[in-house]
Amino acid sequence: MFSVLFPGQGSQTVGMGKKLYEKFDYVKSLFKQADDILQKPISKIILEGPKDIIDQTENTQPSIFLISYSIYEVIKKETSFNLNEAKFFAGHSLGEYSALACSGSLTFEQTIKLLQSRGKYMQSAVPKGQGGMLAVLGSEIKIINDIIINNKEKFKCYVANDNSIGQVVVSGNINDLHMFSDELKKNKIKNIKLPVSAPFHCELMRSASEKMREEIAKIEFKKPDISIFSNVTAQPINDPNDIKRLLIEQIEKPVRWREIVTNMVDLKVEKFIEIGPGKVLSGLVKRINSNVKLIQINDLEDLNNLI
Repeated sequence: MFSVLFPGQGSQTVGMGKKLYEKFDYVKSLFKQADDILQKPISKIILEGPKDIIDQTENTQPSIFLISYSIYEVIKKETSFNLNEAKFFAGHSLGEYSALACSGSLTFEQTIKLLQSRGKYMQSAVPKGQGGMLAVLGSEIKIINDIIINNKEKFKCYVANDNSIGQVVVSGNINDLHMFSDELKKNKIKNIKLPVSAPFHCELMRSASEKMREEIAKIEFKKPDISIFSNVTAQPINDPNDIKRLLIEQIEKPVRWREIVTNMVDLKVEKFIEIGPGKVLSGLVKRINSNVKLIQINDLEDLNNLI
C-alpha cells in the first residue's frame, strides 16, 4: 500500500523540471498555461532564474506546484504505474494544493491562481525583515513547546512545522526569535535561522488567512478521487467543505507532518512516493520511520524507479 507526497516551499531550484519541459510538449503546454494564467513569465523564472526571484514566495508557491503537477502528468502518460491506486495523498503546506489538484478536487488553473494569491498574501502579512523562522534540531516537540510556554512573558514564538523526530520549525518576529534562540542555546539545543522572509504558519499570518478566505470562497472544490491528509488535523479528509475550511486554517496553524506520516503508517501505508522538486519529504519520512520504502520522482531519469 502506498501514498503520494507533494513537497512545499524550500524544494525549489533554478532549472527544476527542465528535462521534462524539453522532452514533452504537454509539459511545455502546462508551462505556457501557467505564464498566461499568472500573467508573468513563470516558465522563464523556473528555467533560468535568477534564484532570488524564484525564492520570492509569490513565485515559489505556483512554481513548485507547476513542477509537481507536470511530473504527475508525465507519470500518468509515460508509465504504466497507476497513481489512482494510492491509499492517500498528502502535501507539505502548499503541497496540499498540489495533492488536491492531482486528486481532481481542483483544476490546474484554480490551483495555480490560488497559490499565486496565497504566496503574495503570506509574503506581505508581515513587513519584510520583521519576521522569520528557526529550525530546531535534535529536540522533541514537547520540550520546544515547554520553552515557548515557560517564556511567554519574555517572547512570543510559535511552532510552525512539526516536521520529523528531531526537526521542528518555529515562527515569530525577529526579536522574539533571537530571545528564543538564546533560550535554546542555554538548553544546548541546536537551531538554524531559515532563509525565509516571513513567519509562516502562525497567527502573524492572520491577514493572509482572511484574504485567502475570500479567494477560497469563490472556488468550487470537488470531492477528491483520493483522500487527502490535512496539514491541520493530520487526518484524511475528502469533504469539499472541510477541505476549504482547513485550507484557510492551514495558513495560521502548524504543519503536523510527523503525525501525518505516523498516522499513514498506522493505516498500513508501507511505501511513499514523493512527486515534485527535491527530496526533502523523503528525508523527513525516513527520520520518522526507517522501515518504509521511499521513491522520489523529480526528473526524467526517476521514472524508472516506478517500474
